[in-house]
This record gives sequence, structure tokens and C-alpha cells, in this order.
Amino acid sequence: MGNEAHEHDQEALPNAVGGTRDVERPADAPHHFDVDAFLTGLDAIFDAHKAATDAEPYLQQALVDAENAGDDAGLLTVLNEAMGFYRSQGRHADNQWIIQRALELGLRMRIEGTEAWTTTLINAATGMRAAGQYEQSEELYRQALESAQRTMPATDRRMAALHNNLSMLYSETGRMSLAQRELETALEILSATSVDVQTDLDVASTHTNLALVMLQRATAGTTSAKTKAAPSSADSRDDHESLLAQARTHAAEALNIYRAGRLEHSAHYASALAGYAQVCYTDGRFKEAVASYRHALSVIAECYGKDTEYYRTTEHNLRDAESGLALAQRNESGTSGTIPVDAEDTLDMPTPTTVVASVASSASATGVAITRESPQSVQSVQSPQTTQTTESQHADSWSGLQLARAYWEHYGKPLVHDRYSEYSGRIAAGLVGHGSECYGFDDRLSHDHDFGPGFCLWLTDEDYEVIGQQLQADYDALPSTFMGQGPRQATARAQGAGQRVGVFRIGDFFASITGYRQAPPSTKPHEWLLLDEATLAAATNGEIFADPFGAMLKTRQGFKMMPDDVRLALISRRLGMIGQAGQYNLPRMLARDDGAAAWRSINECVEAMTSLVFLINTPITAGYMPYYKWQFAALRRLSGRIATRLSDVCAQLEHVLRLSSAACFGGAGFGEGGKGSAPAQRDIAATIEHICGEIVEELHREHLSDSTETFLEWQRPYVEEHIASDDPALHSL
Repeated sequence: MGNEAHEHDQEALPNAVGGTRDVERPADAPHHFDVDAFLTGLDAIFDAHKAATDAEPYLQQALVDAENAGDDAGLLTVLNEAMGFYRSQGRHADNQWIIQRALELGLRMRIEGTEAWTTTLINAATGMRAAGQYEQSEELYRQALESAQRTMPATDRRMAALHNNLSMLYSETGRMSLAQRELETALEILSATSVDVQTDLDVASTHTNLALVMLQRATAGTTSAKTKAAPSSADSRDDHESLLAQARTHAAEALNIYRAGRLEHSAHYASALAGYAQVCYTDGRFKEAVASYRHALSVIAECYGKDTEYYRTTEHNLRDAESGLALAQRNESGTSGTIPVDAEDTLDMPTPTTVVASVASSASATGVAITRESPQSVQSVQSPQTTQTTESQHADSWSGLQLARAYWEHYGKPLVHDRYSEYSGRIAAGLVGHGSECYGFDDRLSHDHDFGPGFCLWLTDEDYEVIGQQLQADYDALPSTFMGQGPRQATARAQGAGQRVGVFRIGDFFASITGYRQAPPSTKPHEWLLLDEATLAAATNGEIFADPFGAMLKTRQGFKMMPDDVRLALISRRLGMIGQAGQYNLPRMLARDDGAAAWRSINECVEAMTSLVFLINTPITAGYMPYYKWQFAALRRLSGRIATRLSDVCAQLEHVLRLSSAACFGGAGFGEGGKGSAPAQRDIAATIEHICGEIVEELHREHLSDSTETFLEWQRPYVEEHIASDDPALHSL
């Protein structure tokens, strides 16, 4: 099946998980916006299955009414509902401003530490996850979990919703054991607090999620039947069968709950049907899979209409199931001349590209479930000629990542599908590595070197041995021009062993960037410290367009997972450099009139502060600081992101750099009126001290220090107390 493990998510919203109905208005706020009436009206729209046509104008009017009334609490309620709606419709770009506005409003209302803030964080995180913004989503979920632990009992059903949604994030980023753990925690909470477990829809959603996680775990380790390779051991085969059996049990239990509660017309029922269909498909029961997908489509059409991302994805999966059924029937009749299909052979059939789950309004009375499909999963592949005719005039403004994705869609994907069908479920594609295009910072000026149509194909070592050279030859035979771009002119450094596009072994690809075929283990922190941030940035940037097998994503994710002891050690080092270069040596060099040394001190301080912002925000969510050319482009992008810590440091550092020439080389008579460089020097010193004060406050928020000392060198011992390892490489002398 597809590489997304499960798609039921539950929001922290009304009835299901205690939404923002409980947000209290300030005492002096106008009372012209009726929150209860708004929610009742929204419930009525969804109950009448008119969400596709009536929900958006209703929500937009409510946003206007709440804002005109000056009712911030009511406005936050509407924004939370709108997040659920836009997400359910797959309109993730529209949802971004809703998410940002909700978070900004909550911060302005100073509701941190309340259930309302926890609710908003959960909904924002879920919306970002649905949009594929995994790093931002994980950071928001982290904040939501911290907030929930302070504001909710451990057995609160909203905690179950949070664990359920967090499991989806782990699943979609390939961390299946963590996903299963979160779901099992959610199920424990729900079962313990349910009035009737046999009719509890939140319990049903969690069962479906568990079924799909078990299914993904079962299929991930199964070798393609067409390779004629047996499982590595009897134990692995037993594990596969055990996981598949558990998936069947959970999927069936979810359906039983809907039927026991006579809720077969609920929008959520479609998600349970789609999950059951996926289990049937993998189990070789194509007839049941087709029937379940068709039933799911009828429920989706009834509740949301056919013009939705949810319907299209389910329909796409139905077509794949129908193809599997037709092939199985041909095999059984012997008309195809092939051997009969059994459960193992089904793993190589055309596969539904994503798990489809229900989408529902945040106002519904049950746990909410949505779908998020891979961007490429349901896009039809147009002919290159047609697309070039309609879009080539715009391609000169495309980024390298956009061009690479389009080139993959039009040429790479058909190549893999047509000529390497047995391996199509194992080949990863994307663009990662060196070059401005991989960071998303390229522009027209970047087109003069190492730019043009191209993408990477990544294989396991075993697959590369079989098809690597031929796949490279076929890749080389693809058209050299596309959308008016090309041929790709590679500089000397991007050729041979340094090639940036083409076919790679996954391990060799990362070794060419980092020197390591996979990330060092956490038990070897000295190896992590040998990897500078720019190297790690190059290994973890870019985009993965497709990775059905998950090996590329898993390896790449390993380099993002910097051990926390290493991160803390680097934070300590950055504090030391800021203190030495910016707070101590800069004023001394200026006092000596050594402008060059002062300028170098500013440079060291600015780079350390930039690195610190990335490290404080954690590499798994913020990425790594790239090499000098793109440091500020990356810092600006990070600083503009929702929930970034120390987000105002970027603008202050740019201010310091603007003043540095005058401060270091202005001289006694420099500037208007002959005031000299002293004003610029004072401004830089004040700005650096202000940033250092913010850093100390952030260390307090992170519980890394309780010292108020603003000379950052003296903060290092407090930070290093939190390093668990006694490895001397991690500690300052």
C-alpha cells in the first residue's frame, strides 16, 4: 500500500476533545458575537451534509462578525473551526494564514498555560502536518504536549487526541514504533474514559489508525515476491503474519463500533471503510477491498461531495484495487498465462497510493479524521508536449526544486513505472544536497551554473547491484531540455564523484556529503561533532518527491536527529563564542582602534548567534545552519516561521552588520557632523547585549539555566549540567 500509515486524526475541538467553546471572553469585551449560536449553526451545516457549499461562507462571515465585535475569544473559536474545515478540504495553502492568525491571536491574548492555548496548538500542529510541513508540525506538537501536561489530566480525552495525532506525524516521517506507542497510549486513555467502548467513535478511529500502522510495519519488511527472495528468517515471517493479523483485528473492530452505534452514515465511517479496504488489499482479498472502497466513496460523496481531495484520493485507490482484482481473476482463470495470485504476490500489485481517512468538521461531535496525500499521489501525468505548450513560458521563473519535481513527474515517474515496475515500490526520487536549488534559495542568477532539468534516484545497495547501472543509462537518455530549460550544465565540482543528479546508492549519496553512509549513533558524540552544521544542512535539505519504501527518508531523518547531548554541547560552545567575541573582545579591539580585528569579532559573534538560533529551535524542526552564503537567507526563513524561538534575532544581527563598517573603520571624524564611529559602536554593543539578554531568557524557558548572568560564557556550566553523557568531547574544559 502507500507509504502513509494512517490517516485518522482527532482534533482538540468541541465535544470530541474539548474545543475552544470554553475560551472565556475578557470581562469588558463586547458581547455581540454569540459563540454558541455560531457553533450550533456550523453543526447544522455539517449535519445536513452541506459543508462543501455552505461552510466556507459561514466561517468567513463569522470571522468578520467576531472581529467587528472585538471578541477575541470568539474569533479564536472561529479560527480553530476554520483550521479544521480548510484542512478537511485539502486547502492547505489557504489554511496557513488561518493557523498563523490563530497562534498570533492566542499569544496576543496571553492564554499560554490554558486549555484554550493547548487546543489551538494541537489544531495548528495538525493543520501543518496535513500540509506536509512536518518540521513545523512536530515543533507545534511538542509545545502542545508540554502545554497539555500542565493544563489537562493525564486521562483527559483530549490527551488521547493529541497522542493520536502525534502518532500520525511519526508514521508519516517513518518512525513507526513511536507511532504505535502513541496510538496504544491513546487507546488506553479512550477505553478507560469511554461511556460505551462498543459505540465510541474515537475508539473506532484509534483502532483504524492502529490497523494501518500494523499494516505498514508488516509490509515494510516484506521482500517483494517477484524478487524470489524469502524473508530473512522464520522470525521475520512470523512477525509479518502477526502484524497483519493484528491489523485485521483492529480494522474489523473499528467497523463493528460504527455498526453497533448505527452510525454507518457518519462522515467518519468512510475512514474506517478505507482503512479496512487497505488491509483487505494487502491481504489479497481484492473483492472485499473494492467493495469497501466503493462504500467509502458513497459516504464521502454524501457528506462532502465529489469535488474534494478526499474523494479523488479514495477513487484513485479504488482504481488500484479494481486493477488488483482484475489481475487476480485473470490469473485464476488462467487467461494471462501467469501463476495464481496469492497474498504475498499482492505486495507487488499496483498499490493504492495513500491511506484514505475521513474528513470532518471540527464541529462534529466525534473525533475528527482527515486525509493527507502525497503531492504526487493523484496527479495525472500529462504528456510533456502538452505541458510545455501551456507552461514553458513560466518555467524561467521556477525554482530548481519546482523544475526537478516537474521533470520527475513527466519523465522520471513514467520511466520507473514502465521499465522498472518490479522496483517502483522501492525507488526514491527527489533533490537533496549541495547547491542553492536544494535549499530553495536559487533565483535567476543561479541559472548560470549547475541548474537545469534533473533529479536524484536513490536505491538500496541490493537494488543498485541489480538495476543501478541500467537505470543510470536510462536516466541519461531522458530529454536534456524541459520547459525551455537545459541542458543542465554541470560545473567541474558537480561531475564524477560529485554529481548532484542521477542514480545513487543511498549510503554512497550521504557518504559523498558527510563521509558517513548513515548518521553516527548517539553513542559516538565525537563523530557527530566532526560533522559541521553546513555539512548536515546539505545532507538534510531539499525535497523527497517519492519514497514508497522509506529507506531514503529514514536515512535522511537519521542525520536530522542530532543527539540532544551533542546539541547542548554545541549550544554551550556558541554561548562561549558569543561571550568571547561579541561581549569581550569586540569592545577591546575597538578600544585599540584595530578595525580589522573588531570586524572579525563581529563576524564570529554573528555566526555563533545564527547557529544558536538553529540549535535552540532543534535541528529536527529547524534544520541546520547552512554555509556562509545562505546563512541569512535560512535565518530569515526560520525567523518568519510560526512558533520560532528567538525569531527577532535575525533583524538585530542584520542591523549589527549594517553598522559594522562605521563602527570598525569610521574613525574619529566619520559620519555626519564629524561625530565619529562612537554612535555606531554604542549601537552595536547595545544590540549584542539585548540579544544576549533574550538568549538568557530563552535558556530559562528551556529549563537549561536559572542564572541571570548575561555574560554568556558564564552560562555554559548551567547548560552543560543537562548533558547526560560524561564523554569529555561534550564538555568544556
